[in-house]
Amino acid sequence: MAREKRRQKSNQRPREPVVEKIWKPKTELGKKVQQGEIADIDQVFDSGENIIEAEITEALLPDLEQDLLLIGQAKGKFGGGQRRIFRQTQKKTREGNKIYFQTCALVGNKNGFVGMAIGKSKETVPARDKSVRKAKLKLLKIRRGCGSWECGCKDPHSIPFAVEGKSGSCIVKLIPAPKGKGLCIEKESAKVLHMAGIKDVWSKTVGQTKTKVNLLRALEKALIKLGEVRVSETARQTLGMQEGKLKNDE
Repeated sequence: MAREKRRQKSNQRPREPVVEKIWKPKTELGKKVQQGEIADIDQVFDSGENIIEAEITEALLPDLEQDLLLIGQAKGKFGGGQRRIFRQTQKKTREGNKIYFQTCALVGNKNGFVGMAIGKSKETVPARDKSVRKAKLKLLKIRRGCGSWECGCKDPHSIPFAVEGKSGSCIVKLIPAPKGKGLCIEKESAKVLHMAGIKDVWSKTVGQTKTKVNLLRALEKALIKLGEVRVSETARQTLGMQEGKLKNDE
């Protein structure tokens, strides 16, 4: 037995050392980030350029965190399956059923920046990697403030005004809440708002909200609208509105 084990060990190939991939930027924006000409993510948003390389987000936001949302459901007796991160779909073809997996990745720094995207592949690991990469490219700059008439503290703990987003039959409406109320919204949607740095919010949902993909897309559209509304300087001061990273945390 000892001889056989020695032979097996001698036949095994030595493990190859893990080599870190060196980022070689392919876009002008990526080259500026690597050379140090752009050192802040706000400069990218102010210029209006699109982020095409995920490494740009990683370089400018080193404290970025990532998570996978529960959009799928495992098979269970009488429909009692547990939620899981992979959503499985099938396509009927002449050769048989083609199985695909979907995952929804969430990235953010819990301080004004968040990104969310869905990746699809024939296997689970490539689907997860696709979703994480896409989420880093679809980064959003979140507006925060205190738009609740019950509070008026001018601290950016909530959102400055009510917004609404729709995807399919799902409609999500976000409403400013007073300090200490918490995130009164569905669990997976609360993860998105928490990653964006929003602490207090009320919500109202309409439609087939059990379809998590449409619910999360509606929430994403609501957050996009939050940054598209034009606000006067007087209203900014009244609502205590700030965009992106808080000035107090710098």
